[in-house]
Amino acid sequence: MMIVAIALAGAASAASAGMYLRRRRWIDAVLVMVAAAALGGLAAEFRLPAQAVPAMTVAGDGLTEAEWRDLPARALSWTRPSGGEMHLDFPRRLSLGRMFTLTVRMPGAHRMQLLAENGQVIAEGTGNAKAVSVQWLPPAAELLVLRARLVDAAGKILAEGPVPVHVTDSAPLQVQGRFGAPSFDLRALNDLLKDSGALLDWQVALGKSVSRSETARSAAAPNLLLIDAAWFEHAAESARGALLAQVAQGTPLVILGASAADPKLWQRAVQLDLKPQPENRTAGPLAMPVAPFNPSGPDAGAWSGDGAVWARQWQGGRIAWVGVGDWHKHAIAQPQQLGMWWQGVLDAAGVRREEDVVWEPPREMPFPGQRLEVCARGVRGDAVFSALNQKAVWQRRPDKADASCVAVWPPRQPGWLKVETQQQSQYIYVFAPGDWPQWQAAERRDATARFAARTPVAAVTSSRALPDWPFAIVFALVMLALWFREKGGVVKASWQK
Repeated sequence: MMIVAIALAGAASAASAGMYLRRRRWIDAVLVMVAAAALGGLAAEFRLPAQAVPAMTVAGDGLTEAEWRDLPARALSWTRPSGGEMHLDFPRRLSLGRMFTLTVRMPGAHRMQLLAENGQVIAEGTGNAKAVSVQWLPPAAELLVLRARLVDAAGKILAEGPVPVHVTDSAPLQVQGRFGAPSFDLRALNDLLKDSGALLDWQVALGKSVSRSETARSAAAPNLLLIDAAWFEHAAESARGALLAQVAQGTPLVILGASAADPKLWQRAVQLDLKPQPENRTAGPLAMPVAPFNPSGPDAGAWSGDGAVWARQWQGGRIAWVGVGDWHKHAIAQPQQLGMWWQGVLDAAGVRREEDVVWEPPREMPFPGQRLEVCARGVRGDAVFSALNQKAVWQRRPDKADASCVAVWPPRQPGWLKVETQQQSQYIYVFAPGDWPQWQAAERRDATARFAARTPVAAVTSSRALPDWPFAIVFALVMLALWFREKGGVVKASWQK
């Protein structure tokens, strides 16, 4: 239909122009052709050709993540510089009793020292060509600004800078323990859990009708079930079923396997295939004697382990089998190593201390005068920054499915910045502009590479239609001019001849 309309308009215009030409009215003929062209432009819907958006040229390390977020996606003309960068990996927030681990990836680094706030070396570690790591166990819950120093093989300092960490007190562990074989190991484990602040509901059978009990100060549901193999083997079928049902609902279970004597029962109850173990065999980092019955290898059906501890999923919870004993011998000589080993056992069992608010670490180093994004899960309402006299409303982010974020401008001085919400607080360390220049370079390069990946090739704008209003105005003006010439007598026409 559009082609037909254009053809009819063209034919009518040609006829009108021909009549004017025959009477030597050249200007009117030109006006008719211009009107026809304008009418054709209205009907044809001309479009501008597509054009490529030029790539943005970037030099050096690029921009930070916060700066790139303010820019639209565009192709980059950028080559990542080689050398002069490093990466630090460490927890900014740590529960008391957890080992602090700092890992640095930097070419040429051979040794790393961790220094306390008074400059004293508190830990030291070496690494390989890829990474250097150091570990340290914080003694108390506090805000710390440690320092890390990287040294090459010749003893030359390659880099040094602050390492902020917030050591927090965690909620006490609620432990329900049921045991059928008293031992020195139970006594040592009881003391270890008490020293960590755990609340114990502890029962040890000393005979057929005699038992020793400790009742927890809190009536809350346990978040760890602890038994020995002897209790499970002598318990009634209903008690076993109730215990496993509790595990299926999400409560972790740790079984001390040194007192096991009935492998067939364990195969039926939890599909754990136990085999007799040779005497004088040891396992684990502390070289503890293995239990009389253990799985035959690291992988045993649904169970998997390391030769000392095996674990499996049990519907909504997990079960861990401790296949070693005599750890009480390490309680005095190696208390820290024993505590860390038991922490690994609890991790294998899936023991988690639930928190109402889970804070996410900053994606990049915060600096004074640079916009800071704070994200957390389980938050609502306002985030209060008392040092800035600011409040911000938590908002959901499309790229974070279960977290909410706020953005603020940190103070002009480096140091700790406190965030409060729902009676929970988080401390964020704001670095000085001169801290860790190699780490800053690496973060800028990583952020620039991520931005470049969003638009790997030059974007092309789609073709767009020319607007109709210029054609309409030209058509209206031409028709008005023709009408004026016909009625005003600018050209004396004699149609009667």
